[in-house]
Amino acid sequence: MAKSILICDDAAFMRMMIKDILTKNGYTIAGEAENGVKAVEKYTETKPDLVMMDITMPEMDGIQALKKIKETDPSANIIMCSAMGQQAMVIESIQSGAKDFIVKPFQADRVLEAVKKAVG
Repeated sequence: MAKSILICDDAAFMRMMIKDILTKNGYTIAGEAENGVKAVEKYTETKPDLVMMDITMPEMDGIQALKKIKETDPSANIIMCSAMGQQAMVIESIQSGAKDFIVKPFQADRVLEAVKKAVG
């Protein structure tokens, strides 16, 4: 069965880019969220195999959302995505339970490598 993935990013074009890479490679999109609050809600609703989570989002950032999701589901698979030069964020994300970290702008092969590593 295809792995389902929740895409969380405040930029619609980034969600579209990720969705395009994933669907072309046989993954199912469980849903999309434009901020951390929606990400937590959608995660609870859809129980995806994996979450692709941007860090910088309005209302609740990706790290807060990561922590909230991990509180309710410690086995959640979450890959963080963000722009260059956010080393402290990378470290906090991994310490908070993220499986991996992808830097924008995305390279399709790097996205797929991280997804395969996280959910097979």
